[in-house]
Amino acid sequence: MPEVNLSKAVRSNLLSLQSTAASMAKTQERLATGLKVNTALDNPTNFFTAASLNSRASDMANLLDSMSNGIKTIEAADNGLTSITKTVESMQSALRQARQDKSFKTMSYSLDAAAIGTAAVKTISFEGGAVGTTPTSVDLNTVSAAATPATLTGSVAVADDTALQAFAGQTITLTSGTNTTSFAITNTSTKAQLETALSAAGFTAAFDSGTDELGITRADGANFTGSGAAATSLGVAATSSDGVAAVTGAVKTVDALVQEINSNTSLKDKIRASNDNGKLRIENLSTEELTVNGISSSGQVDGGTGTGDIGGNTVRKNLVTQFNELRDQLDKFADDASFNGINLLRGDKLKLTFNETGTSTIDIQAKNENGDPIAINNTTLGIEHVVNSDFDADSKLDAKLEILGSALGKLRSQASSFGSNLSIVQNRTDFTKNMINTLETGAANLTLADTNEEAANLLALQTRQQLSSTALSMASQADQAVLRLF
Repeated sequence: MPEVNLSKAVRSNLLSLQSTAASMAKTQERLATGLKVNTALDNPTNFFTAASLNSRASDMANLLDSMSNGIKTIEAADNGLTSITKTVESMQSALRQARQDKSFKTMSYSLDAAAIGTAAVKTISFEGGAVGTTPTSVDLNTVSAAATPATLTGSVAVADDTALQAFAGQTITLTSGTNTTSFAITNTSTKAQLETALSAAGFTAAFDSGTDELGITRADGANFTGSGAAATSLGVAATSSDGVAAVTGAVKTVDALVQEINSNTSLKDKIRASNDNGKLRIENLSTEELTVNGISSSGQVDGGTGTGDIGGNTVRKNLVTQFNELRDQLDKFADDASFNGINLLRGDKLKLTFNETGTSTIDIQAKNENGDPIAINNTTLGIEHVVNSDFDADSKLDAKLEILGSALGKLRSQASSFGSNLSIVQNRTDFTKNMINTLETGAANLTLADTNEEAANLLALQTRQQLSSTALSMASQADQAVLRLF
């Protein structure tokens, strides 16, 4: 292509138009992109600085997702703790209701004085209920020891049968009350015959092995008198004075039985006795049935082999079931308090990273007072499954209430810890959002175009372009003046 020679004026105007067109293109690009620095060629320093700021902002924005999940995980754990706390409070309510309930079953028995008032020991015993499988007995009557024998001892030695036969023709007569027995001594009498004869009448002929003195004893303790020539000769004619007859059973009063039953350490807080208008009233302080031994078929206390039953406290027994159902729900709340596969109440650890370099983190986990990781459940809270006997005595209920009070303290402490962790994560989330905004604003300040300024520039460039076009046209007209010569 042949070179075209332009005049100086045309070339100058043409360069001006080209410069204006380039400026317009750049201004239009800024308006189109909204950036005054689109490439590193525009402003290397601002371009790379803004890129670094935007990259950090992007990295921090990625951390916000994990922080958001972390907040929800803590909230899920807090939801579980709230429900568990309410469950423990309901369990406390069940215990307090049982503590206040005194609807224990009772039975009143009259005493069969005829059956109890014997020489044999008669008892009333209790088993089952809170007493257990080993019966605990209380005597119904007062029985003396065995009768003290009435004894007379002879002063003459009777070494053998010959010594006894020396009193032949004499008679030993023994009188006890209205009963009299006699033994006539002959030339053929023996000591064995004397023993047999006296034994048949309730006496015992005893010969002291050391002195061979004749001793006569009455085992039932009834005093007696020895008489007759032989008795006098043998030294047993005096009246016995040391015998004490056996005493038949003396029936204890209802008040005495009440005092003995209530003071028995094996029955204390297990049953309660009282005087019900002359009858022995037994109160079963248990949720289980109590068996009373020594009750006749007619419902009287006779100390025999019959039994009577007193039902358990059904209100407390039903509260045992209610307590255990609440306890089972407690563990279920703990198991279900998870979010995104993490359950802080099962001892899982939640680790959150707060900055793009990983140097700022937090570990969130349920811990005990010693700082050791734990799970929140019945075992760690010390809440055990209860049986009916646990609700028998008020002291046992008080112990359970103390355990639940301690469990509530642990739950509230853990809730406070999770609340503190939640506050940290929320504050860090807000901080991260503000930092992202700061970084992105800083990057924008380095690269964003002022659209108002660029619009004004474009308008000015358009005006300059029109003027440059007019000037170019005028310069061309000067070159065209030579055509008029032809």
